[in-house]
Amino acid sequence: MLDQTQSWPTQITGKRIAIIVLAFLFSCGILVAYPSQVLADKNVNTVNVEQLLKLLPNGERWKKHMTEELLPFWEMETALGQPLGNFPTYRCNDGSLYNSQSPCPELKYAAPGIVWVEPDYRDYVRAKSRQVYAYGVAFHVTGDETYLNYARAGADYLRKYALDRQNGGAYSYWHEPEHLPGPEKLQRTSQDLAYALSGMGFYYYLTRDAAVLKDIIQVKNYIFDTYYEPTLDLINWVKEPSPDGEQANQKELVSQLDQIYGYMLWLTPTLAEPERTQWKQELNHLAHIIINQFYSPQQNLFWGAVTNSNIKHLGTPHTDFGHSVKTMWLIYQIGKLTDDLELTLFGENHAAEILETAYLKKTGSWARGFDENGKIDPDKEWWSLAELDQVSATLGLVDPSYAVYLPKTYNYWFNYMVDPENKEIWHMVSAKTNKPYPCLATQPLNESKCFPKQHSWKNALHSFEHALVGYITMQQIHSQPVQLYYAFKEKPEDKFIYPYFYEGKVSEIINHSTQDNSSSIQEVIFTDIR
Repeated sequence: MLDQTQSWPTQITGKRIAIIVLAFLFSCGILVAYPSQVLADKNVNTVNVEQLLKLLPNGERWKKHMTEELLPFWEMETALGQPLGNFPTYRCNDGSLYNSQSPCPELKYAAPGIVWVEPDYRDYVRAKSRQVYAYGVAFHVTGDETYLNYARAGADYLRKYALDRQNGGAYSYWHEPEHLPGPEKLQRTSQDLAYALSGMGFYYYLTRDAAVLKDIIQVKNYIFDTYYEPTLDLINWVKEPSPDGEQANQKELVSQLDQIYGYMLWLTPTLAEPERTQWKQELNHLAHIIINQFYSPQQNLFWGAVTNSNIKHLGTPHTDFGHSVKTMWLIYQIGKLTDDLELTLFGENHAAEILETAYLKKTGSWARGFDENGKIDPDKEWWSLAELDQVSATLGLVDPSYAVYLPKTYNYWFNYMVDPENKEIWHMVSAKTNKPYPCLATQPLNESKCFPKQHSWKNALHSFEHALVGYITMQQIHSQPVQLYYAFKEKPEDKFIYPYFYEGKVSEIINHSTQDNSSSIQEVIFTDIR
């Protein structure tokens, strides 16, 4: 378990320190402000907020995006699994299932490490879990009970088959067709274990089903008890070498980060004591681990790994704008949740700097990061664009000028990232063509930039979270109420009902019966999202 007794220094930018000190001196009467003198030499970049609001879509556009541009791909019979809830890991771009006799080119020629079909077919727990999350989000936004039923079926399947009831934790995948779980328990990555909880976690967030929470807490405790290393003060990647070459000495950003992102941040406010306080303390601790061990002030980025000095440079895996801005966003949210002003300011200031660096004015889009030579990589990877949009929108709740990028980056997403024929989002789009890279037999696989829309690392989580955050934030920015649906077993107090990991005022709750009249659905109207 994480040690709750430690405290850590947190960095705050000089600008913020100056503001805090000046505010203190003014409050004590030591300094008197003369605006005309103080501001005479200042040049401030201003944003025409009225014009910005006209350019930003409201939440209804994001509902339409979800129902018309995302869900058709996930409503196909091929997406639902046999039995219902056993969602497939791989599908072709048209939604068809993998056919070993005639594989589609996007699965046959995919970039290495994302498609495991020949000779070892792996069916991944994290992929199923992410799809549960997506159906949960679809119900959350639309109130359509069909999606709640899909999410329930997926959560039930994971609880029945994916949890390692004997050894603890969860499996990473099954070898098919034998359906043998793997790998060995100490070879499973802490990241895979975190994402095994995403689907069940979101289902619990919607329902507050106590039996589901019990399983979540057991797996979460297993992760922290098994993988947290006090002498290193971080969560390990694996505990012993794995068949895929993972090593026990690896120190990975995502081992810490995805405990926060995958389930803890949006579950913590829903918990009763003592778990609520414990999880808040652990979130705060994780934020400090990440800052102290992974942050590079020189680059204003987080290293993807800190196993040794040789990999602390640009162009390495996970050292990019997407992971870094997401990390700043989560640090910002943890600061708010735990009343830690230093974390809030650290996350806000540095996230804003990353947004400015990542934005490409010429194309009105986001870059991926820097390559090993320090040159901007302008290609478009779906999850990274989503994270940058989400952070811009979240900070825009406090100051609309942070959302100044969104009219163009949203347009880029809608115009180029959506598959217009079969729906859902492309994995990667070339900055030169604004189209996915081709899947060719003539290209060496180790150089392939061919990515299917659904594979072991890409399911529906990021695209649906993007739509959920877009809906919530754009409704608030346009001063419109946010309408979300829940299916509580027993309705909690209003103070424990949250719009995802934001805060908001519950202004009204409308009860609806399910189709079979066996239970209730709660339509919750939020205002004052922050």
